[in-house]
Amino acid sequence: MTANKAEGIRYPYSEPPKKGEWIEVAQGVYWLQMALPMALDHINLYVIEDDQGWWIVDTGMKWGDTQERWQLLFDGPMQGKPLLGVICTHLHPDHIGQAGWLCKTWKVPLCMSIGEYLSARTMTAPAPNGEPNWALIQHFIRSGIPEQTVQQMASKFQGFGDIVEPLPRSYRRLRDGQTLSIGGREWQVMIGSGHSPEHVCLYDARDHILLSGDQIIPRITSNVSVMPTEPEANPLVDWFNSLRRFRAELPEDTLILPAHNAPFYGAHYRLEHLIAHHESHLAAIEKACAEQPKTALELFPVLFEREVGVHEMPLALGEAVAHLHYLYELGRLERELHEDGAYRYHSVDLEHCPYTQTEAGSPLPIEV
Repeated sequence: MTANKAEGIRYPYSEPPKKGEWIEVAQGVYWLQMALPMALDHINLYVIEDDQGWWIVDTGMKWGDTQERWQLLFDGPMQGKPLLGVICTHLHPDHIGQAGWLCKTWKVPLCMSIGEYLSARTMTAPAPNGEPNWALIQHFIRSGIPEQTVQQMASKFQGFGDIVEPLPRSYRRLRDGQTLSIGGREWQVMIGSGHSPEHVCLYDARDHILLSGDQIIPRITSNVSVMPTEPEANPLVDWFNSLRRFRAELPEDTLILPAHNAPFYGAHYRLEHLIAHHESHLAAIEKACAEQPKTALELFPVLFEREVGVHEMPLALGEAVAHLHYLYELGRLERELHEDGAYRYHSVDLEHCPYTQTEAGSPLPIEV
């Protein structure tokens, strides 16, 4: 077991599973990895053994050798038992990318929350006439994107269709509090929000095991974004509420099986760290907007330590707008629509800012 006491995180495994292999992290629960074509170069997936077959939790992206890696497992350790179903924690391509292929090949159900399934169907649908809609362009302009680059950005925001196999046309709905009996365990469905609409986690209360998806990750912080599909959303308030709920309901000795990095212990520390991390950035935004009204784009140096590339721009922009919307709805910021079509935000009462700028770890990520 490796440990980092300064961070309050303990890692039970020193090495990740190799291609075509897995590691048993609890009786009948197996951890494997698939490659991703980005700085975050992997996703953790899990397979749960049942008496009659296997259940897969998250699938990997439609990219590279993902299907080959699955086939190595089907021909190897999974041989002799059929696949029974696919559970996807949420809508992002690294989690649902191969769901259509797996479900079609094995004729098994896809299980998701309703918010994730319908959002996934929306994000994988082709744009009418192949053109971005006016709301997408307006969202970028109001966030402060210069007019000359709006079309370039809009052309890159075409949804997930290219990196997701066609989704099944039906699904089985997962609800918060529901229990799934798989492999002699009672998995409670715990739904969080903020990173995505209705993110599914699975919790085994007997052995204190949580399949956390992107809801709790040990080293990076999941992207919390306002997306053009819901331009007035306030996902950060949902994120805070979810983090506090998981902090209250999970025992400290819970083994967290996340979608990225490695399985770990230290749920309470990590959840508290995530809350402090975002509160630190809220305080920094209030300070910056007290000096001079700012657009979302102008706040990038406050939120991100490195320069944001054009491919990362939509997610980074969504993250900045999410923090602004949180403070705006809280009454900490006011905003004004200027002649250039952009919202500029300014602080209302910096003297009584409820947040303190503590050392909260790394800068915000730019991650799907």
